[in-house]
Amino acid sequence: MTELHTDRLLLRRWRDADLDPWAAMNADPEVREHLGDVLTRAESYVSVARYEADFVRRGYGWWAVEVRATGEFIGFAGLDDIDDGLPFTGVEIGWRLARSAWGHGYATEAARAVLAFGFDTLALPEILAVTTARNLRSQAVMRRLGMTTDPADDFDDPHAPEGPLRPSVLYRLTPAG
Repeated sequence: MTELHTDRLLLRRWRDADLDPWAAMNADPEVREHLGDVLTRAESYVSVARYEADFVRRGYGWWAVEVRATGEFIGFAGLDDIDDGLPFTGVEIGWRLARSAWGHGYATEAARAVLAFGFDTLALPEILAVTTARNLRSQAVMRRLGMTTDPADDFDDPHAPEGPLRPSVLYRLTPAG
C-alpha cells in the first residue's frame, strides 16, 4: 500500500497500536460534533477493519496519520467513494484528527498529500469534500486547499438525523484547481 509523506506527517496503513487512540477520538464528543453520535470501542475497531479492506479492494481509502517527529497517531485522512443516496457521485476527501492535533495545520497538510495522490496517481477528474453547513473549521480547510462551493449544491444529508447535522455543503476541486 502506498504511504504518503509530508514534511511533518506520515500517512500509512493502520497498526494495532492505533486502535485505542482511534477509539478515544471517536468517543470524544467534540471530535464527533459534526459527525453524529460517539462510537463505542467496538465500532471504532470495526471501522479500521473496513478501511483496510477498502484499501485492498480499491487501492485507496483512509490512511492513518502519524506525526513523523514523534510517531504519534493523530487521526486519519484519505479518499472514499461518495455514499449511495446522495445527490452526486464521485470520490470524497476527508480527515479526522484528535483534538490535540487541531490548530497545527495537520489537516491541510495531510489533505494536500491526499489530493496529490488522487490527481497524480489515481488520475481522478475531480475530488469532492462534504461536511455539515455548521462545520466551519473543515470548510476553512477546504478553502485553503483551493476547493470551491456553489450554494446550489448544498443539500440535506439523507443519512443524518433530523437536526443540525442534516444541512450539508459540497466542495469541489479539479486537477487544474
